[in-house]
Amino acid sequence: MASWKSRGLRGSMLEEMINITNMKYREKKLALIQKVPTPITPINIDKESRHITLAYFEQKSTVDYIGAVQGIPVCFDAKECAVATFYIKNIHEHQIEFMSEFEEQGGIAFLLIYYKNQYVYYYLTFKELIKFWNRAKNGGRKSFRFDELDPSYQIPVHNSICVHYLEMLKKDLENREKP
Repeated sequence: MASWKSRGLRGSMLEEMINITNMKYREKKLALIQKVPTPITPINIDKESRHITLAYFEQKSTVDYIGAVQGIPVCFDAKECAVATFYIKNIHEHQIEFMSEFEEQGGIAFLLIYYKNQYVYYYLTFKELIKFWNRAKNGGRKSFRFDELDPSYQIPVHNSICVHYLEMLKKDLENREKP
């Protein structure tokens, strides 16, 4: 059984919060967002518990979530950050490529980052993400600091919705429409 400290369980609390949020969005008919399962091939299965004990990834995963919000296609990845510095290496090139292609098709791509030390959920637009990505690729800083981020994209906490990111999505859309 995986230890609670294992790499495989990082982000599971954030993902659980997002899953609850997405369930509420679906119930309220605001959005239909699904968790993208990571494709695996089981190698060993415990016959008694019927749990997979060993497997390998079939292919590279793209993003954690995909769906539609009021007719707008969206995709995003969820990341947790224990300190005030987010390392670009936590995002893979194939994810950037997918998100870029998704945006080219008229969709909205973004990251939801939970800064654990600040107790802050943050909506990182693809435009900002690609700026940081390109900076790192061009020999610049391989990370970005919390204080580099636009504080207006912090996700406010609401009573009934855990990670209410739709308000930030709306803001992202409005800022794209400005010349």
